[in-house]
Amino acid sequence: MKKTFLLFAFITIGCNLIFAQWGGGPATESGEIYFVVNTTTQPAKPKATSYKFANKNFVALSANWSPSAPSGFKKYWKSKFTVTETREGSGTGTPVFESPVLNDTTSQAPPPTGNNGLQKGKVIDMTDDVEINKKVLKSLRGEHTSDNAYRIADSAQKVFNKKVLALDYEFLREDDWLFSEFIWREIDGREKFNQTFVFKGDDNSGDQRFASILLNSVKNDSVWAFTEDRFTERMQYKEIASKINGPIDTSFKNIKDFNGDLVRVDTVLYFNAEKGVMLDSIYKFRLKEQWIFDKESSRLYCRILGVCPIARLEKKAPDRNGNDSTYMVDEPLFWIYYPDLRNILAVKKVYNPNSYAGRGTWDALFEDHRYSGRIIKTSYDNPKSKYIQQLITNPLFRLLEGENIKTRIFNYEQSLWSY
Repeated sequence: MKKTFLLFAFITIGCNLIFAQWGGGPATESGEIYFVVNTTTQPAKPKATSYKFANKNFVALSANWSPSAPSGFKKYWKSKFTVTETREGSGTGTPVFESPVLNDTTSQAPPPTGNNGLQKGKVIDMTDDVEINKKVLKSLRGEHTSDNAYRIADSAQKVFNKKVLALDYEFLREDDWLFSEFIWREIDGREKFNQTFVFKGDDNSGDQRFASILLNSVKNDSVWAFTEDRFTERMQYKEIASKINGPIDTSFKNIKDFNGDLVRVDTVLYFNAEKGVMLDSIYKFRLKEQWIFDKESSRLYCRILGVCPIARLEKKAPDRNGNDSTYMVDEPLFWIYYPDLRNILAVKKVYNPNSYAGRGTWDALFEDHRYSGRIIKTSYDNPKSKYIQQLITNPLFRLLEGENIKTRIFNYEQSLWSY
């Protein structure tokens, strides 16, 4: 009996080995996924619930990660993965991801050579030499007296990476809204009260101009920009750069050898600055606010929904005679959903002309309404959603209409109280 059992065991093990040699066992796959947001900050390691071998799809893959590489980025993040079936024939498995690494497409092999011996398609990207890509160096010893942490070994990096988050808003239940109205407001940095918006200075947090803070938040901090104030269509950073620095033009550079023979033709991309604007000329900013009277707390709240920089751009249009005439127009560059921006503004200091010790944060400035802006549009009694400028031609009367809107909201709040 014992010999029979041992013989059966040897036969079973031998069959299993043969089946494994024939290709049995759980399937295994590996590959790469890509981070589709243009950012220089390393994203978190991706996660996924499972992987389906049949259609090669991930289930519940982390946001902003995709199996296909993004287009239009010179540098992007990628992560390698390996996955094995939970059991043979199951068709699914749990993928294991590696830490994201930065992929540099500028280091790819040169393009092929044409029939005439000229090198085609080589691009020298010169778009980094523009003002909006300005890099501000950080002080290695601190900028003021209280920077004692810089004197401790290996502490400078901890100070730079310190996370400060904006305070959460108080929850407002929609059923408790007794009154709500949308207000569009325009801030002019040329006014004395608003000069902090155009203060040109550098510190460890970067360029202090508010326009530069907004641009860097889109380029480096993965904040989404949108084309309009309802935030329905995303806008890429390359489109924003083209609006500010002018359209991207192409030139061709001929390179010759010692004999004067043409070796290759290089294509050079550059921004045509003559058709763009200077960053200092962006001094107007538009806000979209929602005013709410909450009956549960008996308070009037103002919540900012969107922020938009305004640039004065040169436009061409035919005149009465059919000739092209040039004129200047204030054009919104892009909109940012303000709640997405709050954590960035919570660590950005605001210039105080009276005392360096009295500096606050940009988030506190907006929440305390320490700015002066004129109302340019309201949702109240405006069925065609028009700006005041479209309804009233006289500039003085437009200002008075904005003051009337503020007075109406103030009187509404006061009329709810009894003394």
